[in-house]
Amino acid sequence: VVSIRQLNRRDFLHCAAATATAGLSGLVGPDSPLAAAQEKARGEKLKVTDLKTFVVNAGGKNYVYVKVMTNRGLVGLGEGSITSKAKTVEQAILEHKRYLVGQDPTDIEMHWQAMYRWPRWRGGPILNSAISAVEIALWDILGQAVGQPVWKMLGGRARRKMQMYVHAGGTTPADYARNWAKAKDEGWTAAKGGFLRPRGLVVDPSRDVRDAIARLKAVREAVGPDFRILIDLHGFPTPPMAVEFCAGAEPYHPYFVEEATQIEDVDELAHLRSKTRVPLATGERLFTKYGFAPICARHLVDYVQPDVVHCGGILELKKIATIAEAYRIQLAPHNPQSSVSTLASLHVDTTAPNFAIQEISRPPTQFFQDLFRGAGPVFKDGYALVPDKPGLGATLDEKVAAKRPYVPANRPRMRFADGAVTDH
Repeated sequence: VVSIRQLNRRDFLHCAAATATAGLSGLVGPDSPLAAAQEKARGEKLKVTDLKTFVVNAGGKNYVYVKVMTNRGLVGLGEGSITSKAKTVEQAILEHKRYLVGQDPTDIEMHWQAMYRWPRWRGGPILNSAISAVEIALWDILGQAVGQPVWKMLGGRARRKMQMYVHAGGTTPADYARNWAKAKDEGWTAAKGGFLRPRGLVVDPSRDVRDAIARLKAVREAVGPDFRILIDLHGFPTPPMAVEFCAGAEPYHPYFVEEATQIEDVDELAHLRSKTRVPLATGERLFTKYGFAPICARHLVDYVQPDVVHCGGILELKKIATIAEAYRIQLAPHNPQSSVSTLASLHVDTTAPNFAIQEISRPPTQFFQDLFRGAGPVFKDGYALVPDKPGLGATLDEKVAAKRPYVPANRPRMRFADGAVTDH
């Protein structure tokens, strides 16, 4: 037996990786709940017969869905919504039709590998979101075929409910304080906002950081010491702005600061890590296990934030969670999408020992309740309850979807005072 004191850093990383591998083998091994479900489903002799996509505009945002049809009448629902690229990802989803038609939909891992690896060009937000949408739909089919919610096939639950957070914002400190107090009064125990934002579309680094800290101070005073304040910087700040903001945020004890850096250079994240004591989070624009492994291995964040409709789908989210668990990093999935994305996330959250908190924008509006025929996640006292319906737990009403067709949408176009383009 080797004692912990005898392990150097490299040995420790190898042991952590082995722990992650062991955890995943229990999920996908021959005696796993997933294998048992797949064996039961094979008796149905399921085959994919068609893929159909839907782009739905609601609230100025386009949502992208796919239905995967089978010869037995089972229909799987998936989501691949991605900001400002809805029609592009729709076409990427349809690219998988010629591969999937005729296939057994329950061979989920094999189909993921085929969709990811065979085309040669892999990775990025469009291709991974398309794979994610299809993969989620395949899980939905498998769950319906065996009469089980997805989380049971992922190894069973590790908790009985999931901590949630909603979005809150505003403009002035008074706006922020009022809106966050309202979220607390509604029964939520955590919320997230941007805080660091320009006045209009022109960025002034020093002024904008001062404004952000003033907003944060007002929110903390409005909600008290126990309410969880999550901050999303959205990759907006320059490196000096990120350091200055995080230093100013420390007295107000945020739950975490999300995407304080851009994703192209992980050493920028390491630089910030060395300059602040606030917990850091990132991951909404990282894809598959390969994007998260180096960040986890270097302990550059305290929370990973894979998005189930971008990172590769349900099983890939589970794999990322397991890798993070080996490094004692917590899971806080990104999710500003619809109930399909929320349910897919919650199925994994239910099973992940290192799950911490789950994002939603707000509970579904009446339109989305109609779109999914009243199905969706159930919230109580700031938590989501464990999904209990077979498969994913939602269906899409095509007639309701047709009432809100695609509308082109652009993101704000911010610049510095000299006219140079800035991140957003």
